[in-house]
Amino acid sequence: MDIKFNKNEDHNKLLLSDLKRRLAQVKLGGGKARIEKQHAQGKMTARERIDYLLDADKDSIEIGAFVGDGMYEEHGGCPSGGVVIKMGYVSGKQCLVVANDATVKAGAWFPITGKKNLRAQEIAMENRLPIIYLVDSAGVYLPLQDEIFPDKEHFGRIFRNNAIMSSMGITQIAAVMGSCVAGGAYLPIMSDEALIVDKTGSIFLAGSYLVKAAIGESIDNETLGGATTHCEISGVTDYKAKDDADALNTIKNIMDKIGDFDKAGYNRKEAVKPKENPDDIFGILPGSRTDQYDMGEIIKRLVDNSEFEEYKEGYGKTILTGYARIDGWAVGIVANQRKVVKTKKGEMQFGGVIYSDSADKATRFIANCNQKKIPLVFLQDVTGFMVGSKSEHGGIIKDGAKMVNAVSNSVVPKFTIVIGNSYGAGNYAMCGKAYDPRLIVAWPSAELAVMGGNSAAKVLLQIEKASLKKKGETITEKKEAELFNKIKSRYDNQVSPYYAASRLWTDAVINPLDTRKWISMGIEAANHAPIEKEFNLGVIQV
Repeated sequence: MDIKFNKNEDHNKLLLSDLKRRLAQVKLGGGKARIEKQHAQGKMTARERIDYLLDADKDSIEIGAFVGDGMYEEHGGCPSGGVVIKMGYVSGKQCLVVANDATVKAGAWFPITGKKNLRAQEIAMENRLPIIYLVDSAGVYLPLQDEIFPDKEHFGRIFRNNAIMSSMGITQIAAVMGSCVAGGAYLPIMSDEALIVDKTGSIFLAGSYLVKAAIGESIDNETLGGATTHCEISGVTDYKAKDDADALNTIKNIMDKIGDFDKAGYNRKEAVKPKENPDDIFGILPGSRTDQYDMGEIIKRLVDNSEFEEYKEGYGKTILTGYARIDGWAVGIVANQRKVVKTKKGEMQFGGVIYSDSADKATRFIANCNQKKIPLVFLQDVTGFMVGSKSEHGGIIKDGAKMVNAVSNSVVPKFTIVIGNSYGAGNYAMCGKAYDPRLIVAWPSAELAVMGGNSAAKVLLQIEKASLKKKGETITEKKEAELFNKIKSRYDNQVSPYYAASRLWTDAVINPLDTRKWISMGIEAANHAPIEKEFNLGVIQV
């Protein structure tokens, strides 16, 4: 081990420690006092409900833990978007669980809450996974209703998706474990089966106060829409549970009876751990986003037995392509090479930059994986496409467009891991969020932006200086430095992986050592959904 390895390791383990600290804070939801209040009402918290429901001896992954991070501070914040979502197993069946967190504004829906719920339904529909809703919500957060109520991707889309999933034969189970009011009342009833917890669960389009105001009727909430009402009078719900644990046990029993699913048929053998030590990742990955390293060494620590069958090894060297296995699943890997490489013609190419030859290689490889029905894994550490007259004259835009076309039209499931830089069009070509990866996650070392902090700050500084000059102001070197640092600080905050995760541009920020688990569970989920269309690149410039 050399000094550089040790410095890298120290840097990356500090980032990992920060990730763990942030996750611990997020898991408190609305805070300890509100958790205690939930317990006093005889209710479990959202996370406790999920932990009770999921099979303890199997893996699970959390989608969107950092959603809402740093947002809505003027409204008291919205940790995890006020809803907890996990992919795991119930009675041995892989599924998604969506639980409102009533410790966060009584489980009210903020705009980002809607986006996160829609992401859960998107994952369920793409993979034909059963989805379980644990409902405990006061409905739309009224001060922000204009940002969540009327648009296509707002609150109402949830119920539209309920109906679509039902027609697709995707199992949906809902348990009302607290409030379920107004438009939100449709979600459990549009599910296949609905449960309600006695005395704590309630369902109604309007609560007792609104009923009194609207029609003058005096009635209490329990009589209006409690468990007895809906299980014995209205017939709205199917099961009456005495408490949270009873409701969750009923869900386990229902899931236990579900039949098998048609499989997509992705290739899997017995899993083998990497031969190279995965912990080495922390020492290989540089502390600076501008430093070079060999992505091939990262791949060896992610794949089974550290075996990577490289495709077109001597061509287009700034992208690595090849076949491997991850937790037994066959995968095709497309990864940015982050070290300076030399072409056969003796030319030097910058690491992390996509050149025409590497884009061409990636396009061909992606097509091959679609032909062979092999899931694709993208490992991003990309600064963008090569610029300059030589690249433009060589048709870099055309070759880049071919790669984007192949990524867009892929029919096999895609998974994206943002390891380092994810800048500009490189984010798109390497299957960023806009290109429908089944799951997209970032390591704590990731940065997502149009361009890096230094470059962006320099551009923005020039614009600011020109603006001040027009006003007749002169800028000293000291003032210029202060202005640059201020701009860069603001921009650096926006390129953080947590900024991206809070807005659901990625599904999670993860420990690099959990990468294999995320990809494996993702492919297992995708195996529930047979491919229904042929791979077709459409019209491309050859």
